[in-house]
Amino acid sequence: MFEVEQKYHVDSTEELISKLASIGATALEQQSHADTYYNHPSRDFAETREALRIRRVDGKPLITYKGQKLPGVIKARQEMEWRLDPGDRDGNQTEALLVALGFRRVETVNKVRQTFDLPKPWSKLVVVIDQVETLGSFAEIEMVVEDSDSVEDARNQISELAGKLNLNDAESRSYLRMVLEGAGG
Repeated sequence: MFEVEQKYHVDSTEELISKLASIGATALEQQSHADTYYNHPSRDFAETREALRIRRVDGKPLITYKGQKLPGVIKARQEMEWRLDPGDRDGNQTEALLVALGFRRVETVNKVRQTFDLPKPWSKLVVVIDQVETLGSFAEIEMVVEDSDSVEDARNQISELAGKLNLNDAESRSYLRMVLEGAGG
């Protein structure tokens, strides 16, 4: 699976929500995310442009690995993610395992995420609005595709929807990188 996504700075979440409503989008439940990132003991994920995190969504843990980014303006890369509960109900056992194996905890990024379900022709895309602690408001448009051959089509759909929603201020950095750089939005 490949995640294809673009992040945008958002000045007015109310205006964006209104634009989403105008194309028939429906708001889903709001969630709290705490994303704790780890660095590999023998290679620097910042240099290789990979990511390993434990995400806690309203307290429920998942582990995610994101591979190196494919060339292109809109971010695309392999992503593997799976739930850790019920065996590890809060992610602490997995975190202890990573530390025991030499992984180093880098930072936790906290955000509140509102996800929107989109109608056709946008139904394969997901739009979220994130309120990121210390950074501000962002929108992400994302599509998950089966293989790298589908990445360019996904990028085109993301660009088209971003134009329709007047999302112009693209941000290529991850939330983690922005937090580490102290870059508020």
